Amino acid sequence: MSNTPFGFNRPGDGDDDDRPQDPFSGMGGDMAQFADMLHRFADMIGAQGAGGAAGGPLNWDLAKNIARHTVVEQGDPSVVDAERRQVEEALRLADLWLDERTTLPAGIRTPQAWSRSEWIEQTLPVWAKVCDPIATRMVDSMGGALGGGEIPADMQAMAGPLIGMVKQMAGAMVGGQAGQALGALAREVTGSADVGLPLAPDGVGALLPAGVEAFGEGLEVSADEVRLYLALREAAHQRLFTHVPWLRSHLLGAVEEYARGITVDLSGIEQAVQGLDLSNPEALQEALGGEIQLQPEETPRQKAALARLETALALVEGWVDTVVNEAAEGRLPGSVKLAEAVRRRRATGGPAERTFATLVGLELRPRRLREAAALWRSLTQARGTEGRDAVWDHPDLLPTADDLDDPDGFVHGRDEIEGLSDLDLSNLTKAPEEGEEKPGDGKPDDGPDDGPDDTGPDGKGPGGKPGPDDEGPRA
Repeated sequence: MSNTPFGFNRPGDGDDDDRPQDPFSGMGGDMAQFADMLHRFADMIGAQGAGGAAGGPLNWDLAKNIARHTVVEQGDPSVVDAERRQVEEALRLADLWLDERTTLPAGIRTPQAWSRSEWIEQTLPVWAKVCDPIATRMVDSMGGALGGGEIPADMQAMAGPLIGMVKQMAGAMVGGQAGQALGALAREVTGSADVGLPLAPDGVGALLPAGVEAFGEGLEVSADEVRLYLALREAAHQRLFTHVPWLRSHLLGAVEEYARGITVDLSGIEQAVQGLDLSNPEALQEALGGEIQLQPEETPRQKAALARLETALALVEGWVDTVVNEAAEGRLPGSVKLAEAVRRRRATGGPAERTFATLVGLELRPRRLREAAALWRSLTQARGTEGRDAVWDHPDLLPTADDLDDPDGFVHGRDEIEGLSDLDLSNLTKAPEEGEEKPGDGKPDDGPDDGPDDTGPDGKGPGGKPGPDDEGPRA
C-alpha cells in the first residue's frame, strides 16, 4: 500500500511547509466539498437500507435486502401447504429413526418448511454474531486508511464526523458483500444446519423444499427418500444443538476467535479509488463494490483458533454423518447415493466453505470431515452408542486436531498413557478377576498368615526349612 492511501497525505510526511493544512485537499478539493459528497453518498446508501442492525458495524438491513433480492430475481416460490406437510412428516419420522441410534433426545419442537427468503430472515441474527467481528475489523481498517492516520488536534473536530461517514460507507459496502454471499448460499442450502452452525431459532428444525428438490436432481433417487435423508441430517444437528448446552457458544466463540486474527487487504480498494472523481458518489459506490481480500494472520494464536474451529465443525458434521447413515441403513435404498452426494458437495467446495471464505475468511478442509466421521464410527464400534455420545458431555472430552490424525489412538488409547483410553478409566476402578492379585499388592503382610508359606511357625526358617520347635506339619 502506498504512503498516501486514497490520495491522503499522512501528517508528518514530507516537508512541514509543503504539507496541506486541509487533510482532504490532496484529493483535489476542500473539506467542505468532500463532506458534501459523503453526505450525498450516505443518503444514497441510506435509501437502500436505513441504519445498521442495532448500530453494529455492518449494515444488516442492506445485507438482508440484497440477499432477498438475489434469491427472488432467480425465483423463490412460496411454500405450499402440501410441501409443508411433507417436510413436517419427514422431520417427525426422522426423529423416530434417530431414537434408535443416539442417546441424545429429539431437539425439534417446531418442524417448519421455509422458502429461501424465509431462510435468510430466520438465520440472519446468527449470521450477525458470526460476521460482526470481522466486519468491525474491515470497517475500522477502511476508516483508518481513508482518514490518513492520525489527524492533528486542531483538525479532529472537522475530520471526526467525516471519518464516521467513511465507516458508514464501509459498513454499507461490507453489508452488500455479505448480502450477496447469503443470497448465493440461500440458493444452495437444504435446511437450517447445512453449514454446521446453529442458525435456526431454539427448537426449530427446517427444510427448504426448493433446496431439497435441487439436491436430488440427477441422483435417480425418489423425492421422498431425498427429503427423508435430509430430514435425518437436520434432526441430528438439532439434537446436538439442543442437548449439548455448551456447543452453541463453543462453535460461535471459535468463529469469533478466528475472526479476530483476520487482516484486511485494502490494496484493491486503493487502486479503484485512485484517480476517481470523488464528487460522483455513484462512481465511488461502483469502485467500492469489489470484494475485499481477507487474510488470516500467521501467528500461533491464529493457527490455534483455526484448528479449534475446523475441529469443532468437523466433529459436528462427522457425528451427524455417522448417526444418519446408521439410521438410514436398511430403510432408505438410496442412502449410499445420498451420502456420496453430500461428500461430493463438500469436496467441491460446498456452501459452508464458500460462505465462510467470503464472510469470515475461512476455508474448511473436507479432509477433516472424513477423518472425524471415521473417528465416530470407530468409537461407536469400541464403546457403543452410549459411550460415543458421552463424549459430548463436556468440551474437554472432545477429540482434538491431533486425535483426528490418529483416531485409533483416541479410541483405543496410546502407548504414552499405558494403554488406557482417553475415555475409559474402568481399568483403574474395576474389581480384580478371581485369582488375580490386587494392583499394587506387593508390600509385606503384617497380619496373621492363614496359609502355607516359606517360613516356619516362629517366623524363622527361610526357604521352607523347619524351625527348631517345628514338630511336624500343621493341621
